[in-house]
Amino acid sequence: MNTLSSDARLPLYQRLRDHLVEQIANNRWRPGEAIPTEAVLSAEYEISTGTVRKAVDALVSEGILERQQGRGTFVRRPQFQSSLFRFFRFQGPSGERQVPESRILSVESVTAPSAVSEALGLKAEAQVIRIVRTRLLDVQPLLAEEIWLPRKRFQALLDIDLSAQGPLLYPVYESVCGQVVASAEETLTAESVNEVYARLLQVPVNSPVVVIERLARDYAGQPLEWRRSRGHAEHFRYRVDIR
Repeated sequence: MNTLSSDARLPLYQRLRDHLVEQIANNRWRPGEAIPTEAVLSAEYEISTGTVRKAVDALVSEGILERQQGRGTFVRRPQFQSSLFRFFRFQGPSGERQVPESRILSVESVTAPSAVSEALGLKAEAQVIRIVRTRLLDVQPLLAEEIWLPRKRFQALLDIDLSAQGPLLYPVYESVCGQVVASAEETLTAESVNEVYARLLQVPVNSPVVVIERLARDYAGQPLEWRRSRGHAEHFRYRVDIR
């Protein structure tokens, strides 16, 4: 029998839901893998299949799990590749969508500034990893990104050549560090670019840029990454359907 450790005052299905999330966050089941059937979970935790189904239903509605007809219930692998294109339009000469190249400029361990430690839920002056990279199209920088990670979870990134790992960071977080990004919150603002980012973006100081601030979390809701992406205002687009 597996014992549920969360608050006994909560409904049983909620306690099971919390326990399953913890198991997923600890990589008992990886993204894309099937979890045990409701009957197996019912036997493992010695609770009714109805309670198990209610807990699984909650995780499906939250987007953590997904049911696949005839196959079972799987840990959903979130897709973040489209995030850039919600806010920026990158097109080639014929109008086709293009994916910018990634260029890592620096990876270093530093003491977290107060805003970073607060965003990541760390103690004051905790050690973090700071990554600076640009996204380019035809060698022209379009985005400049500053990315902050808790060093304790991402120590292994300091021992590899991150620039040789491909353009997407989240698969690297998973394969190298065992850290899976499950969800993210994004905030959109605008600012006049300072000297540092003006140089990275190759634009005049005080030019208008759009800033996307993202806080990414694991399956248990713990902060994993805080980043700020600054992009040319001329490429910015915003669309919302109102019905």
